[in-house]
Amino acid sequence: MRVPAGAPRSARGLRSTTLFAGVLAAAVAASSGGAPHGGPVHEGASDPFAAEMHAAMVKMDTGMAIPPTGDPDRDFARMMIPHHQGAVDMALAELRFGRDERLRRLAQGIIVEQRQEIEVMQRILEAGAAAPAGAGSTPPSH
Repeated sequence: MRVPAGAPRSARGLRSTTLFAGVLAAAVAASSGGAPHGGPVHEGASDPFAAEMHAAMVKMDTGMAIPPTGDPDRDFARMMIPHHQGAVDMALAELRFGRDERLRRLAQGIIVEQRQEIEVMQRILEAGAAAPAGAGSTPPSH
C-alpha cells in the first residue's frame, strides 16, 4: 500500500501499523505452528513471546466483539479502541523480546501513535460521539 507523501499522519501510521501487524502475525504463526488466534498457544506456553502475543490477540478479539448500537461512529470507535490496544500490547511484546532495532523502533512508534489515537476516540465517545458540522447530509451511496 503506497501512501502519498502529503497524506495525513494517520494514513502513514496505518501503513506502519499494517506492516508491523503482518510481521508480528507471521512470527506468531511460525511460533504457534500456524494456529489462528484461538490456537494452541496459551499463557503457560514455553515461548513467552508467543504467549504474550496470544494473550494480546485474545484480549483484542474479546474487546472488539461488541453488540452494534446502530451508530456507525460509536461502533467504529468502540471496536477500534481494543484493536489499537492490541497493537500496543503486541508492540510492547516486541520491545520485551525482539532484537531487530528496526522493528523495535517501529514498535515504539506504534505505541505512541496508537495510544494517541485511542485517546482521541475515547474523547469522542465521552463527548457523545458528536458529529462534525455538515454531518446532517446524506451518506454517500455505495
